[in-house]
Amino acid sequence: MDLYSVVCVRDRATSQKWYEAFFGRPADQIIGEECLWQVGENAWVVIDDRHMRAARVGGTMITFGVTDLDDTLARLAAHGVRHEPVETYGNGVCHVEILDPDGNSLSLAQAPVP
Repeated sequence: MDLYSVVCVRDRATSQKWYEAFFGRPADQIIGEECLWQVGENAWVVIDDRHMRAARVGGTMITFGVTDLDDTLARLAAHGVRHEPVETYGNGVCHVEILDPDGNSLSLAQAPVP
């Protein structure tokens, strides 16, 4: 099974720059009006600013599992991408929410090292 998670945005050019900073690279594919980043073997994040998506702008919530949370946050900070405070849950998972320019939530979660 493949996964395409569509993030509805107001302005593709602005969002494309932000997502390039978030993922640390340009879009892996640009197909028509959509920019796609491959985030797993069969998983993609797509940004889309077409008018039929306008009512859904800001409503996306995605969590990415990472193994290098501190390094990722440092890289994002170097590109001016801010984040909410890092939370540590009772099970040791560290979680942080990052909002794109439209208020879409992209969270990072790191499991404790065994």
